[in-house]
Amino acid sequence: MKSSITPRSGSITVRRAVARDAKRLTRLVRGSRAYEGQYAGMVAGYRVGPDYIEAHRVFVAVTDEEGESRVIGFYSLLLASQELDLLFVADEAQGRGIGRLLVAHMQSEARAAGLDRVRVVSHPPAEGFYRGVGAVRTGTAPADPPAVGWARPEFEFLIPPA
Repeated sequence: MKSSITPRSGSITVRRAVARDAKRLTRLVRGSRAYEGQYAGMVAGYRVGPDYIEAHRVFVAVTDEEGESRVIGFYSLLLASQELDLLFVADEAQGRGIGRLLVAHMQSEARAAGLDRVRVVSHPPAEGFYRGVGAVRTGTAPADPPAVGWARPEFEFLIPPA
């Protein structure tokens, strides 16, 4: 499935990630303002490698502004565990509907794969976003030191059949 929206400037398309996207995706994760301060340690050494991209359903949002193509967001859907593992939108691209586009695309991919629900363990500052795009809070994942020193909200997207 290919999804697209036309934001204020340029167009945005969602496509399957390829191995050469790995460094860009790693930069998106490590550079996210949502992971500053107390959360910085969680992503400091994080890496989205080509092996990860090949093993999972990873999709990128690409903008074509002024003839230049740029990755401005991505998500990763893990089919075996029915989980949205990663969802990031570049700081400068937030508020343009890209996160909502990625969630809609993820739901379509989950439906096509026969999933009836997708679990999300959210970064605490993203809780409002997930509620806003229709995820239902199901609980709290406990802290898991040393990698994650705080509890995280858990959500679920219900995926109705086509």
